Order: sequence, then structure tokens, then C-alpha cells
Amino acid sequence: MAAEHERQIQGNGSARDPGEPRFTRRRDVAQVRGILAERVVVSTLLDPFLSLKAAGEYSGLSVKTLRRAVNGAPDRALPCYRVGTAIIIRRSEVDSWMAQHRTIGRPSLIIAMRRLGLEAS
Repeated sequence: MAAEHERQIQGNGSARDPGEPRFTRRRDVAQVRGILAERVVVSTLLDPFLSLKAAGEYSGLSVKTLRRAVNGAPDRALPCYRVGTAIIIRRSEVDSWMAQHRTIGRPSLIIAMRRLGLEAS
């Protein structure tokens, strides 16, 4: 009987009914693998703000190229936030701006073919 009682003891020292699920939820505190989690803190933002240097590292572009993109024509410019002299960019905006510049094949060849009246297929 003592061995059976030992098997029923959980990590928190309380006896549990053998029919009770192993992972229980009590007072908004979940126990998973012996760890009590009162709250979950997400340490990384899903869409962080990036400096031009960080955006350059993320995208593989130079800071100079990104600065030109930010200061470019409004219809093709990279959206940014200017806080004082700092320029910051959301990661999702870098992704969508890069998607606007996606090409298949050599763009210069396609332009030349269109000028000659040939259709690229």
C-alpha cells in the first residue's frame, strides 16, 4: 500500500487519483512536465522594428541601398518611420517591399524584348 501511495504522489507533493489526468489545471496554473507556468511571456516580437543596419542584415542589402530605397520615389519607396534622425522599418514592410521587386529571369532582357515588340513567354 505504501508503494501505491508513492506512485500517486505528484511533484508538488499532493496525492492524485489514478484516474485523474497526469497534467492538471488548477487555479489558472498549468503543470506541464513538472513545471508550473503561471504566465507565458513571448520574448520575440512577431513584427519588430529594425534599424537600417538590422534591416540590411535581415535582407542582405547594404545600409546605403536601404537608405536610397527609403528616400526613393513615393510609389516605389520602402516605407519607414522617422523618429528624430533615426530611421526604423518594420520587418513585414521589408518583406513586402522585397516582394514588389521580385523578378523571374533577367529584367534587362525582358525590357529589351518588349522594346523590340517581342513577347516574353
